[in-house]
Amino acid sequence: MTRFITLETAALEPEERYKLVIGAVVPRPVAWITSVNEQGLVNAAPFSSYNYVCHAPPMLAINIGLREGELKDTARNIMANGEFVVNVATESMLEPMHASGADYPPEVSEPAELGLQLLPGQFVRVPRLAASPVQMECRLERAIALGSGFSTLYIGEVVAFHVDEALYDQGRIDSVRMRPVARLGGPLYAGLGTIWNRPILRTLPGSN
Repeated sequence: MTRFITLETAALEPEERYKLVIGAVVPRPVAWITSVNEQGLVNAAPFSSYNYVCHAPPMLAINIGLREGELKDTARNIMANGEFVVNVATESMLEPMHASGADYPPEVSEPAELGLQLLPGQFVRVPRLAASPVQMECRLERAIALGSGFSTLYIGEVVAFHVDEALYDQGRIDSVRMRPVARLGGPLYAGLGTIWNRPILRTLPGSN
């Protein structure tokens, strides 16, 4: 019989709760976000509290917490100009993506520091990361403060997708061939690993 350890969240410190959440909610896709500050400096940073939340229109949600009580560069830039780009991180980009998560000062551009080539945004003023095979240009739709106010959920409407033609097939993206990177708990990342193929169920099994 399985034995469980029960942990009441009210009795835990914030850091303890964080470790449990990121260890339980896995794997998590990584939003490698580019943004621009008021001086035109390009920022790039990864966030794994991220997913899509709507498809009509397509919307993405990224949860960004405070750092030492202050907005992180990405959050500050999004609030300042209402635009950002989500670049899908792949296995071949793992190292620079991870490195861009370091605590660089606001006056340092991660793409410049790490030698990442940029492409201009076509619908927003924020550049895209050329090495990413899928880039989504977004405009901020709303920002929602969560819980105690430490975290804010930034919801962006995707106004354009840029997809590597080698991955694009009749309106779909070949996510297996894309080889995206996912975040696990602590220092761990993962690839797709084993993939199971099952038919898409449009009705409940056995129903007419």
